[in-house]
Formats: sequence, C-alpha cells, structure tokens
Amino acid sequence: MAIRWGSYKVKGYYDELIRAAGKPRPAAAHVCDYLRTLTDREIDERRQAADVAMRVMGVTFTVYSEEGGSIDRAWPFDIIPRVIPGEEWQRVEAGLRQRVKALNLFIDDLYHEQKIVKDGVFPREILASSKNYRPQCEGVSPPRGVWAHICGSDLIRDKDGTIYVLEDNLRVPSGVSYMLENRLVMKRVFPELFEEHSIRPVDDYPSQLYDMLCSVAPRSVARPEVVVLTPGIYNSAYFEHAYLAQQMGAELVEGRDLVVESDDCVYMRTVEGLTRVDVIYRRIDDLFLDPEAFNPDSQLGVRGLMRAWKAGKVTLANAPGAGVADDKVVYAYVPKAIKYYLGEEPLLQNVPTYLCTDAKEREHVLANLDKLVVKPANESGGYGMLIGPHASAKEREEFARLIRKDPRNYIAQPLVTLSTTPTLVETHVEPRHVDLRPFILSGESTYVTTGGLTRVALRKGSTVVNSSQGGGSKDTWIVDEGSP
Repeated sequence: MAIRWGSYKVKGYYDELIRAAGKPRPAAAHVCDYLRTLTDREIDERRQAADVAMRVMGVTFTVYSEEGGSIDRAWPFDIIPRVIPGEEWQRVEAGLRQRVKALNLFIDDLYHEQKIVKDGVFPREILASSKNYRPQCEGVSPPRGVWAHICGSDLIRDKDGTIYVLEDNLRVPSGVSYMLENRLVMKRVFPELFEEHSIRPVDDYPSQLYDMLCSVAPRSVARPEVVVLTPGIYNSAYFEHAYLAQQMGAELVEGRDLVVESDDCVYMRTVEGLTRVDVIYRRIDDLFLDPEAFNPDSQLGVRGLMRAWKAGKVTLANAPGAGVADDKVVYAYVPKAIKYYLGEEPLLQNVPTYLCTDAKEREHVLANLDKLVVKPANESGGYGMLIGPHASAKEREEFARLIRKDPRNYIAQPLVTLSTTPTLVETHVEPRHVDLRPFILSGESTYVTTGGLTRVALRKGSTVVNSSQGGGSKDTWIVDEGSP
C-alpha cells in the first residue's frame, strides 16, 4: 500500500493528522484509515483527477516576475485534506469574532475621537506614521459602524499545539475562492468520503457574503444593487473577483463602468442606461479608488467615489481606511485593543512580537537577528521578510541597516515551528508546513467560514506558504471527533 502511517515521521512538529508513532488524531482517523486502503495507482488517479478539475475550472493565480511580466499558473493543490476537530474550531471561531469586533471598534475610534490614543493605550507616534491611515476618512460613520466587512486572519499552530494569530488582512483580503474550489475538487475526487463522513460545509460563503453586503446598503430597498469592482484581468486575483461576482449573481465592473452623478450617487452604465449602485465590494487598493481624493493618475477607480461614500449614498466594502489596522506594528496592539474596547481577555493570542520602535526591543532584535523573523509593517505575500535562522550573514547585516534607518517599518518575532500535515510527494506522504486563513464577514451579524484556506509550503523544509513563492493549498475539514 502507498500510505503507511507507521513510517510517517512528525519530526518534533505538531502534525494536524498524525500523532507520534503513526497514530491518526481522533478527528482524522476515518480519512487516514481510508487513505491507507488506496493503492499507488488509485492515489495517482485521484491526484490526476484533481489536476484536471483545476484546469477545467480555470483555477489559476498570477505570479509577477522581477522583470515586470506575469505568468498565470494552475493552482497547486494537494489531495490529502487538513482535518480540525469541531470542538477546537468552536473556540477558534469565538476568538475570531472577538478579534474582528475589536478591530472594527478600533478603526472607527481612530477616525473619530481617538480615545485609545488619548488614553495612552495606542501610541500617537505609531498612528502618525501609519502608511494606511487616510485623513480623507475622518468623521465618516459607515453603516453599522463596520469598516472591515471582510477580514482574513492568518492562523498558525506552534509545536505545542497552540494556535496563534499571525496577522490580520483588512484591506483587500483574498483567497476565499480557492477555499471554495478546493472543496468542489475534493467532492469530485473523493465523493465516497463526503457520503460517509460528516464534514461541515463551506459552500454557503457566497450567499453569506451577498447577504452581508446587502445588510450594509445605505438605503432600504428590496434588492440592493451589489457590484464587485475589479482592477481588471491583469490583476493576480482576477479569477477570484469574477468567481465571487458570478456566485453572488452580482455584476463584475471596472472603474470605467461606474460614474458618480451630481446627486452624489454611484451609477453603473448598462445597455439600458444608468442603474444606481448601492454596495461596491471593491478589490482595488485605497490609493487607486478615486483620482479626485487619492492618486490623480489612477485609471482604475471612479472619480467622486469618496464623495459618494462620505455622503452615505454608497457603501464600500471594505471601507477606505480600514487598512490602518492592517499593519504589523498595529497588530502588536490588538490584544490591548480587545481589552480596551471589549473588557475581555483575548481568546486567540498573538505571536510574541518585538517592536523596533522601542529602543530596548530594537536592540534585542539587532542582537538576535540569527534567531528571529523580521517583517516589514505593510508588505504581504511573504515579501520583504528576513528569516534569520536561514539567512546569510550578509542578509542579516542588510536588515540591521534597514531597521536602524526606519524602525517604524519593522517588527520581529521568534521563528514559530509551523504545524505540518501529510502531503503527497509522488506516491508517498511527507510532512509539509501549513497555515490557515479563515474569513470573517461583518455586517448586520458576524459569520466565520467553517475552516478556511489551508496554505501549504510544498517545498521540503520551507515555512513560506504563499502561492507566489512556491506554496499550494489543501481542503480544510472541520469534523467532530469520532463521528463518521
């Protein structure tokens, strides 16, 4: 048989499926037992079927080269699922709800009275130097007080089994379409597993997203007009923009398809004339949204869009300015924000974080670059990082220079030994490191995806899970222990 769990070595990490001595964790017992019965040929057939399904469905992502070009690649997918016990997920979900509630209160406070700053909980100098604070948003009160309607918080598990929040993505979080497509592919490849076992569904996300967007519409109409605003076909996440628009039954538009009229309302150009738009799920960064308010050279946005939003004539999701909390320096203060706004202890912990703005912590970072991971405050996709234990002396010297030059732009964290999960390598399994991105929707109510997008570092020994740097993904199953 191809998969022999007894020879699978967890190597001192926390493995999501297998405990020591090759024994499956209780929630993963059924799937592990089933996989053990498959022959090499059957496993290879399932893998090929998954690859074909991804290609047929057109599931791709875009990789940008240093020369400025781009390449569309098939989505890398591993057919062995990641399994999380339902009881554990219940605790994680509660922690995510708590965190996003506090983040929305934090953002709203920063654009109004800034009480958290005046009370000395959040440093004024950190806010003053924020690259994502938008003065244009001051005094605006979006419907229901929600700024981050869609949040993707990245979770990791350390070797002792503790789940940490690694970062919060509040600007234009992506990846949910891959979560949904992963599940569709798994149902095609392993239909018998879904017939025999209780795996919690994820396919209600598009309807939940649509309902949430309708719940924050600025006017009371039977069916608000919801559109998805995309930068266009050359954007790396265009597949997701088109997919979500199609699944919601919403129009996919570019900036040139919209216009703001003299009544400060936003209208969509159609063959039948102008149609008023109520909610824009925007997948364009703040600075390109409106050439009237931000970058005057932007060809992607809509002139007057900020004016319409401030007038309460249209809802933008996520709201402009929400990215003020999507900052790795601000991230370090989220536990304090939870206590400040909610009077509660955080249910999910941050990874221990050193702030280079603090002189004492900065010296500790500079003295221990060979042991720490250094991250720039506002980069994403795994770019601009220093993984100290794996870096050369020259790379560490360069980062020391960068930190001294601009301490506000860097944080440091210990290298967390990400959990692993069995991953197919040819016809056998090897451990590969993973993280998890659940998605939280905030509107009239709060919704958390059942699991999320598990990203996997396909390169042996790597902890970089981003697809742009060689990562792939798995389907994420939330199951109850011992249940079929």
